[in-house]
Amino acid sequence: MSAPTPATPPLPPTPSQTVGPFYGYALPFTGGGEVAPAGHPDTVTVHGYVYDGSGAPVPDALLEFWQADPDGGLAGAPGSIRRDPVTGAVIGRDGVAFTGFGRVPTDADGHYALRTLPPGGPAPYLAVCVFARGLMHHLFTRAYLVEADGGPEPADPLLAGLAPERRATLLARREPERHRSYRFDVRLQGEEETVFLDFS
Repeated sequence: MSAPTPATPPLPPTPSQTVGPFYGYALPFTGGGEVAPAGHPDTVTVHGYVYDGSGAPVPDALLEFWQADPDGGLAGAPGSIRRDPVTGAVIGRDGVAFTGFGRVPTDADGHYALRTLPPGGPAPYLAVCVFARGLMHHLFTRAYLVEADGGPEPADPLLAGLAPERRATLLARREPERHRSYRFDVRLQGEEETVFLDFS
């Protein structure tokens, strides 16, 4: 009688690849930062910079945004990345439907800008996914739209569970000099690193 064959040990997981920089060529699409329908009177701008651990702007990051509509609904609408049925070219949004999804690359200065409608709900926020060179995985965070410095913060369990200095990294503050503009910077590492969420 032969001896039993020992069980083969499980293979270790394949290591991750960094998420860039190819995403800068394949993922941006026409009108990716224009989530609000053209000419909508309630359009707001959310903009800022992506910074690395040493405080330098990241010129080739990519940010994705998902959000509720102004009534708090999460269904969204299809049509962010429409294609021409004849040529197959990406032609982007139809300019009418609110999809609740945006994808914006940073420019040479590390700046991005998203034009959208204010999300509804008791603690309105944008869900943000950050792609940047050197990251093994993309990062998830939130941008809560709040009034200028000194304004009340939303009553939200995630914010309530954070120390004030950490909570501040999730707040997109309205800029007093720009009536419908909010500033939200993303810091990938360092002293004021943005709070990132773990969905594992």
